[in-house]
Amino acid sequence: MRTIDLRGKNLDRAGMLAAVPRATQARAEALDAATRIVDDVRRRGEDALREQAERFDRVSGHDIRVPAAHLAEALANVDPEVRAALETAIDRVRQASAAQVPAPQVTDIGPGARIRQRWQPVTRAGVYIPGGKAVYPSSVIMNVVPAQVAGVTAIALASPPQAEHGGRVHPTILAAAALLGVDEIYAMGGAGAIGALAHGVASLGLDPVDVVSGPGNNYVASAKRAVAGVVGTDSEAGATEILVVADAGADPRLIAADLISQAEHDEQASAVLVTDSAELAERVAADVAELAAATRHRERVAAALEGPQSAIVLVDDRAAAEAFSNAYAPEHLELHLADAASAAAHFTSAGAVFVGDQTPVSLGDYMAGSNHVLPTGGQARYAPGLGAYTFLRPQQVIEYDHAALAEVRAGVVALAEAEVLPAHGEAIEARFQGNPGSR
Repeated sequence: MRTIDLRGKNLDRAGMLAAVPRATQARAEALDAATRIVDDVRRRGEDALREQAERFDRVSGHDIRVPAAHLAEALANVDPEVRAALETAIDRVRQASAAQVPAPQVTDIGPGARIRQRWQPVTRAGVYIPGGKAVYPSSVIMNVVPAQVAGVTAIALASPPQAEHGGRVHPTILAAAALLGVDEIYAMGGAGAIGALAHGVASLGLDPVDVVSGPGNNYVASAKRAVAGVVGTDSEAGATEILVVADAGADPRLIAADLISQAEHDEQASAVLVTDSAELAERVAADVAELAAATRHRERVAAALEGPQSAIVLVDDRAAAEAFSNAYAPEHLELHLADAASAAAHFTSAGAVFVGDQTPVSLGDYMAGSNHVLPTGGQARYAPGLGAYTFLRPQQVIEYDHAALAEVRAGVVALAEAEVLPAHGEAIEARFQGNPGSR
């Protein structure tokens, strides 16, 4: 891992943003490619999906719409220990997601003047589950459970076909979907799957969805940008990121293990340590080198850690560490600090914050109850992670009676005249001509 030394530089916000390690060229290239792929699916539908499956997944002639028999078989054969873990995770995520659904509110502005705030679920959700270098049944839970808690009744799930499984979706993903009662599943992957969910594919019986959610690589994240405006999307949950903020007393071995845990996702994964302790930085670098060489996906990990998106960042003090973290806005933020619980309030921009060295990102990936579909690429400065609210639309329902309308009659007419929109005022006055009452 390279070292970025920011000590003594006293950077302003713009300077801090410029210092953040990012693989910007890779993201730009992904957007261009993803846009072309999405447009191809929009124009040519199933034919485009089959060509993409052969090109990217080495699969042809497969069932794109998954038969019910594949689901039943997968659930029957899933490892009992894995099934038990999935069921526990489902329960925990369901509990946490339920807290994200706002209660309806009624505001009485005055006698006869009422506004009701309600939260309506979308009619149809499309969830994407990656399936390239790893298998993600946990992402089935993280996407489907919040949608169900929100009240979505139609959920379409897409995941890449697997050459190793005869072109089927990975059986563990199918088993997780079956546990959740999802039976509309498509064996299609990457940017093409996002395009298919957004635009629909008539020959497959796939109707367009209202919201697309789910994690993936930079191509999947870019595809969401390409369909924005056609459908709603969650944040662009692209290649994973971990930022660890640590002080001199932190355990370098745990930090190294956590950096590697995220680097194993993908060669484009970002792993960053920020510290004001040069000694800790050296010890972490040594432990990373040792542990990375021994892990199963050592080549993938090495590529991620050596990329421009990963670094050890040296800063002058805690304030500089906070400023860097908030500028970076990581997907996952770990605080390995002596006062981590109280310090967490100062770290305001992150997809999720993991407090203390006993709360690793791996916990959040599976069993914490929090959601692991989180914004990447700095979007945590303004965008939330996936939750029940992703599938909800706030609506205001306004109800005034005649007396309440009369109370504001003159004000509405005055503002309509001021904006040179006289018909607005005339619509009000029409209710006071002839019959002064209302139904």
